Amino acid sequence: MIGKPMSGSDLLRELLPVCETEVERHMKMTRDWNPHDYVPWDDGRNFAALGGVDWDPEQSQLSETAKAAMITNLLTEDNLPSYHRVIAENFSLDDAWGFWVGRWTAEEMRHSIVMRDYLVVTRGVDPVELEQTRMTHMIGGFNPLPDDDGQRDHSYDMLFAVAYVSFQELATRVSHRNTGKACGDPIADRMLQRVAADENLHMLFYRNVVAGALDLVPDEAMVAIYTIVSNFQMPGATMPNFRRNAVLIAKGGIYDLPQHMADVVMPVLRKWRIFDRDDFGPVGQMYRDKLAAFLAEMDIKVAKFEDARERAIERERRRGLHV
Repeated sequence: MIGKPMSGSDLLRELLPVCETEVERHMKMTRDWNPHDYVPWDDGRNFAALGGVDWDPEQSQLSETAKAAMITNLLTEDNLPSYHRVIAENFSLDDAWGFWVGRWTAEEMRHSIVMRDYLVVTRGVDPVELEQTRMTHMIGGFNPLPDDDGQRDHSYDMLFAVAYVSFQELATRVSHRNTGKACGDPIADRMLQRVAADENLHMLFYRNVVAGALDLVPDEAMVAIYTIVSNFQMPGATMPNFRRNAVLIAKGGIYDLPQHMADVVMPVLRKWRIFDRDDFGPVGQMYRDKLAAFLAEMDIKVAKFEDARERAIERERRRGLHV
């Protein structure tokens, strides 16, 4: 075991004051809202089963990029039971931890409700395909924790879980916010602004819990942070057609590698003062060095990505001039 011996229950108990503070802050900052207030119900009509007309691609007002983003974001929200299991198994259902598990789950559920209602009512995407993909995705589930290499101390899986959601909640906020803009519909934009605001508050909770863990068990927290950052996958990675949709989303500027690094990874690392801390032991220092090396590699990949995008834009421009 790294550093001072501490069981998972000990860690939760030591971090309980942080959890209590964060729950109190969240409940003061959050604003309850109703999904039905963000859906243009007047646009709705029956499908064939009730004497209406089934979906046709011509009915959608969304671009292919917006469709890909909306489907990916919605199916990500749909997989809430998977995320709930991970959080519930690694937290506690007692005290403030239990309250947060329930509150966070209930708030997240609103996101899939409002997004699905919007897409079905406005006929933005094929509802049959959406339902089939939802079934496939949810049956498969998603576990954000990296594969066990046989050496991880599972007493600290809670640190891996909160480190993951610290980045994932912020990534989801960015994706939802940009998707709202890409839809070209002020109603969708307003809806996804509301969802993104929730995600930001959730990120603050998890990020601040990790900050508390860094003060309490810095080496163990550093191992978790490096492992999550270097193995990060969005929760939609296991859904059908994810690679195709991810390409469209990246090309559309909704979520790409440069945004992931500049708007998600680096702000969180800076908030934790990862490269300014002086309380790491030998193991923590080793993993911080590994993180620095990984970030340097990502800088190279980001530069290559941006160069390739510029070349693609220039090709499109030239093609347009020759039409």
